[in-house]
Formats: sequence, structure tokens, C-alpha cells
Amino acid sequence: MTEVRKTFVLDTNVILHDSTCIYHFDEHDIVIPITVIEELDRFKKGKDILNCNAREFLRALDTLTGDHIFNGGVPVSEGQGRISVFLESQFHDKVQANFASTKADHHILNAAYHIATEKGFDQVVLVSKDVNLRMKAKSVGLTAENYRSDHVQNLSELYRGKSVLENVDGHLIDHLYQAPYEIAVDALVTENELRANEFLILRNGRKSALGVYDEAQQKVLRVENRVGFGIRPRNAEQAFALSALLNRDIPLVTMSGKAGTGKTLLALAAALETKRHYRQIFVARPVVPLSNKDLGYLPGDVNSKLDPYMQPLHDNLSVIRNQLAQDTTRSQRIQELLEDGKIVITPLSYIRGRSIVKTFFIVDEAQNLTPHEIKTIITRAGEGTKIVFTGDIYQIDHPYLDSHSNGLSYLIEKMKGERLYAHVNLEKGERSDLSDLATRLL
Repeated sequence: MTEVRKTFVLDTNVILHDSTCIYHFDEHDIVIPITVIEELDRFKKGKDILNCNAREFLRALDTLTGDHIFNGGVPVSEGQGRISVFLESQFHDKVQANFASTKADHHILNAAYHIATEKGFDQVVLVSKDVNLRMKAKSVGLTAENYRSDHVQNLSELYRGKSVLENVDGHLIDHLYQAPYEIAVDALVTENELRANEFLILRNGRKSALGVYDEAQQKVLRVENRVGFGIRPRNAEQAFALSALLNRDIPLVTMSGKAGTGKTLLALAAALETKRHYRQIFVARPVVPLSNKDLGYLPGDVNSKLDPYMQPLHDNLSVIRNQLAQDTTRSQRIQELLEDGKIVITPLSYIRGRSIVKTFFIVDEAQNLTPHEIKTIITRAGEGTKIVFTGDIYQIDHPYLDSHSNGLSYLIEKMKGERLYAHVNLEKGERSDLSDLATRLL
């Protein structure tokens, strides 16, 4: 049965979320309300990734359509539907009776309603990341959907980076503690096929060992409790994390987990431990203002406005310094690196345009990035660069992202099993017993 060709009306937030979104609707048509163009125009100036997405989309739209955008539109590409811009129309009676004409969202809703009236309500879909606009659309009889091209379907099955193998032959575990500290993967019985750089907990009664699957050698290598600039792992997952972070053959690492599990601390410690291999250490995080208010609402100059967002990174650096209280040389070295610009702690938007070559690049709070933003960061990695993304996929501050659609979840799902990638889900809080209790119960 042939699928009905539909018309998708896009909200502004879809484009700001993914500037390439128009290429993901297959043979269906796309309509951009003129109000969306006006909103994008307000977003096009600035250094944030949203601003860059607005500029990229507008340039792509202009190149693609030229003068035909208002005249029936043009095909997005071969085999795909057409894209066009819908000009402002008088508010439809049903829309006007329920919604004020002063809001841009209602103008987008009105455009979708006019198109649906012409083409049929079963053939027109309003696509928005805004749940409120989707509910408003449904209240007047329109079909409305979230943008899901980068949606992770089942979070319960999201790759966790490790497997626990019970009842492993005790002799195999003993072999991991003897040179060359490895065993053939064929010797293990596993329910599922192991993925490249997947970490393993091997158990047999009181015997246990930590390992990692080396796909190239088809072997399981022992994971030792390594120390990163004075920071020692407190549990198996932290040991796995340090193993991946200190391994220069793995240029892409993700760490997920609730607050207090040590994600950022371990990443910083590993960066400092391996600093000799890199020109710089970049530590960045996206700035998502509370209550979605612009930074301009905060008092002071730009540094004063940004300090509250960057403070957690400085706090983690202070923890490492405290661990090195007896080692004054290494403690002073951290201060020297900061003063010399070898350690740069900055909002993610300030990284844009900088060279990411031979850099240990830590991106904190990566769950507040879109999949497109994650891709943009990774594709800019030059020779000798290691990128580490940390975050909690259940703690989203971005107004149009959730646990299924954020960039960190998407990255974990797409990269699992790649030889250049490793992931660790940190489960146990190590900040304090009180912090762990609050995380579990509140």
C-alpha cells in the first residue's frame, strides 16, 4: 500500500534543534511559515550553537530555493518532497476564537490550519519540539508530532558500556592476573555478542576480575585500577572510566550517570595525567539559563554572568588540588597551566572557531546538546584530539530536549561498538552518603 504524501509544517524550534532537518522527511512536502523565517532572523546573530543553526539553515534554504521558494517551492533533493514558504494569512475563525494573534506560535498554528483546510486534515502535520504548541494544534483538530529523526526509542536498552558475566571459569579469572594479563574471548560464554571496548566484570564465587574487550585482538584484557593525577577509582565503573580516558587509542569517550558519580572529576584527572600528549585542555559546557532567561538578565559583565555556569568545573579542579595537597609541585602545575592558557574552562559557544588539534576536549552536561550539535563538535576534531562527553540523560535543562532526544543519548546509541569509542555508565554516587541518599530518594 502506497503511503499518503503528507505536508509537514515546521516550527522554529525544529530548525534550531537540527539545521539539516529538511532532509529527513523523505518524499513528503515541507512548508516553512513566514513567521518561522522572521524568528530565525532574530536568532541569526550570536555565537551560540542556536545562532549558528539559524544561519546555516537560512543559507541552505536560500541556496536551495532561490526565487522559487514562494512560488510552489522546489524539491529538497532527488527523490524527496518539495519545500516552500507559506506567507501570512488572515487568522482562521477557529484559531482566532481560541488563541491570541500576538504570539508567534499562534501564527505558525494558523498557517498549519490554513494548509490543512486546503489539503485535508489527515495529510498535514505540524512538527514542533514544543509540547504546548502540539497540544494547542490538537485542540483545533490538527495532527501534531515531535521531531523524532534523532530519537532514541527505548532508554531501558540504551548501551551501558559494560556486561557482568557470572560463573566464569575460575582458571580464566586467574589468567587475567598473570602475564600477559589477557584471555581469548572465545573462552567466555556470553548471552550477547561483545562490542568493541565493552567493559566486563567477570565473577566466580569470591573470585572476580575487571576486563575490556579488545576487538582487534579478539581478547579480553585486564583492567587495572589506574590513578589519574592523584584521583583513584572508588568502584568498578570508575576504574573502567579511567581506563578509557587514559587510553589514547580511544579518541571518543562518553560517561553518563547521575550527579556525584565522578564523571567530570575523572575526565579532568585523566586530562591532567595525559597532558604531555596534548597542546591544550578544553573544558566546556553548554549554557542553558535557568527559566530560559537570557544571560542579559544577570548583573555584571560577561565573566560575571558566566561564572555561575562554569563554577562546577572549577569545583572539580579544586578537588584534584586538594588530593595533591602534599604534592605541591603538581598542585602548582595546575595553576601554571590555567595561567598559561593550557587549561581553558569556558562556555561551549566560545569554543566555536577555535582549532581542536592535539586537544583533550571535555564537554560537560552534554545532555543539554542536540544530536546535531554533538555531531558538529565531533566533526571538528583534528589530529591527536580526544573528546569526552559527560552528562546525565535524565537531567535535562534544555526546553526542547528530553531523555530520548538529547545529543548524549543519541551519541551513545549510534556509536556503540565502534573501535574508536568507549562508553561507561557510572551508577554509584561517590560525592557523599548524603548526596547519594538524596539522589535515590528525592
